[in-house]
Amino acid sequence: MKDFFAYGEKVPGYEVRVLNEREARAAAAILFVGAFLGLANGVMLGTAVFSKYFVTFFAIDFTIRIIQPRYAPSLLLGRFFVQNQTPEYVGAAQKRFAWILGFILAWPMFYYLVIDFQPNPIKVLVCLICMALLFFESAFSICLGCKIFSLIKKDKLTHCPGGVCEMNIKDPVQKFTPIQKSILALTVVIMLYGIYAYFTKLPDRTMLSKKIKVLMMSDAQLQKLEDTQADAEFEKDDF
Repeated sequence: MKDFFAYGEKVPGYEVRVLNEREARAAAAILFVGAFLGLANGVMLGTAVFSKYFVTFFAIDFTIRIIQPRYAPSLLLGRFFVQNQTPEYVGAAQKRFAWILGFILAWPMFYYLVIDFQPNPIKVLVCLICMALLFFESAFSICLGCKIFSLIKKDKLTHCPGGVCEMNIKDPVQKFTPIQKSILALTVVIMLYGIYAYFTKLPDRTMLSKKIKVLMMSDAQLQKLEDTQADAEFEKDDF
């Protein structure tokens, strides 16, 4: 029983309990795909059935993670895919804090998507935040929750994802030259403009933009839209 409640694994050579970052990243990728499919189904097909199942799994999974991660379903799936790779150990304390943030986001989403279905722009934004956190961890090994934990923790942390707690000097290959900085800045500007143009310049040419436009409407605007659609259906039936 004592071993069950011990959070993280005791590995020789590490002074703190640790977790395998490789399986955590794999699990984050799996959950990101699930969240993306749920969002795509909602936007493209107008159904939240997939999202309801996924959010239920997500909430239960993160609850298990903060109690005992060795039994979390997504982490076990991640372990299956990376079981032949060399483990990359990170401190269990900071990962637990990051997963507590996920837990805090998960259960309100469960209530508003499964128990009392009330989709609106705020809940879509929370979903996008969850997806961003999952993407950053899976793609870049950047644990934003771990970074927040390092800011509020008085004692110096060790064994952070990517070794950011211990790294003080960057190698030349990690630095940017002035030309590289210019290319990077231009790339970011073009990407931001592309996103802006997608939602504003082509407001009625994509299903996604139409859905987002409807989600951003006030109650009065939605009522006006429903009245317009009802009038159109009435005229069609008369014809």
